[in-house]
Amino acid sequence: MLILLNRKYITMSLQKLLSFRFKYFALLQWQALKPYSYFKDIVFEKGKKRIFIFLAADYGNLGDVAITYAQTQFLENNTNAQIIEIPISKSLEGLWFVKRNINSGDVITSTGGGNLGDLYNQIEFIRQLVVRFFSKNKIISFPQTFDFSKSKEGVKALETAINVYNSHKNLVIVAREETSYSLMRKHFTKATILLTPDIVLTLDKSKPEKKRQGVVFCLRNDKEKKLTKKQQTWLIEYVKKRFQNVCFYDTHIAKTKLSLIEREEELGNIWLAFKEAEFVVTDRLHGMIFCYITNTPCLVFLNNNHKIFETYEWISNSKNIFLIREFNQNTLTEILSKIGFFKGKNQDLNNSYNKLLEIINFHEI
Repeated sequence: MLILLNRKYITMSLQKLLSFRFKYFALLQWQALKPYSYFKDIVFEKGKKRIFIFLAADYGNLGDVAITYAQTQFLENNTNAQIIEIPISKSLEGLWFVKRNINSGDVITSTGGGNLGDLYNQIEFIRQLVVRFFSKNKIISFPQTFDFSKSKEGVKALETAINVYNSHKNLVIVAREETSYSLMRKHFTKATILLTPDIVLTLDKSKPEKKRQGVVFCLRNDKEKKLTKKQQTWLIEYVKKRFQNVCFYDTHIAKTKLSLIEREEELGNIWLAFKEAEFVVTDRLHGMIFCYITNTPCLVFLNNNHKIFETYEWISNSKNIFLIREFNQNTLTEILSKIGFFKGKNQDLNNSYNKLLEIINFHEI
């Protein structure tokens, strides 16, 4: 019994000592010896260039799922290339699959989002692996937030990222806010840095219009949250007093390894819920963006970094998006008494992606 306990303790200790990077490298070498399974049915179209999308979200963050969906739609609508998604859960197999099939003129992309930094370091590590794996192909990182912390770990992670990204001779990194753009230009000096809105803002899901009734709360519960528990409780109780139908719908669902059909179904469900709401209360970036693309009134609170505030700058013309910079009960009471649906057309942001399109379509700036 004692021997078994010792073995269990040693195993647990080894697991803690072995970093994700070490384990992933080991699995990557093992994967090189295995046949393809997930990608075995992919048929390459003759005469077409290929654009591969790495880190395609197949997990339960609907914001990230929407980014992958929008990125795929954007590439399909604006290029003549064959678009091939590499789901993040299939990255090990996908790296070797693409490595053995890629041509010199093909393009590698990675999905946009808010994971370029040390907060989601496993995703950042896989992104860096992609950059290392494909040193001879153009790589485009779609609109991202620069989010390296100033902690000891964050500084070290940034140093690693600088070394990896500055070593690639044809890397394009797209920022989705001004702060990220400035920081990327400062640190990733060998890469081409662009500034565009979040790629989900290329979508229009406002039609067909639905009858609106009730309120949807779409609130986060993680490290990025800025609303205090006391503030959130007051807000929910106040809204419940004024509206009979109040529901909660997070952009994060408890599902993993979603199929393409499941991803599109889940996105359709949340967009429909928003279109049927009188307004949405959120502190999630894509809660706000989903409101914008469905033309839904929205009360949006800041998170603990710059991405909501600066993304709002792209869509500040909307009369349906109400950004709350500081929590104040009197101000909120006044806004909630007036909030309603404004029937107007949102600003066309397509011109903001022109330089990105130039690069995607195999032209240099």
